[in-house]
Amino acid sequence: MKASNPAPNVQIATQLAIFLENRPGALARVCDALAKAGINIHAVSTSDTVDYSVVRLVLSDPRKALFLFEEHGTLVVESDVVLIESDNRPGTLATVAERLSAGKINIEYLYSSTLPQNRRGLLVLRVSDARKAMQVLNPPAAS
Repeated sequence: MKASNPAPNVQIATQLAIFLENRPGALARVCDALAKAGINIHAVSTSDTVDYSVVRLVLSDPRKALFLFEEHGTLVVESDVVLIESDNRPGTLATVAERLSAGKINIEYLYSSTLPQNRRGLLVLRVSDARKAMQVLNPPAAS
């Protein structure tokens, strides 16, 4: 008997993007400040330029982190992202991208991670319309 795969868990979350000097220790200081404030990092992505790194964070307490960053004079940009916890198998991202495309929703960027042996993974997507993406990706419950 084949085990049934659980449906994807889809939700909207707040992402904070911060701009850091591209130097040794900059990310360590941010992570240390978050840890001392009791804020857990659920997802993180960085992209770099010559002088700066953009660090995108999905956190356990984005409000508290926002105030923490602003207190330290760090430039912060807040946005909604869609979190999708789903099966770690070939075609999962293709299905998500196809559904969003059919709904005329653009994927502006995404990041994801899972260990190869894990059955589930997490996708973080910045899309053109997060609320509409929720409707497209959450099929109606069967009655």
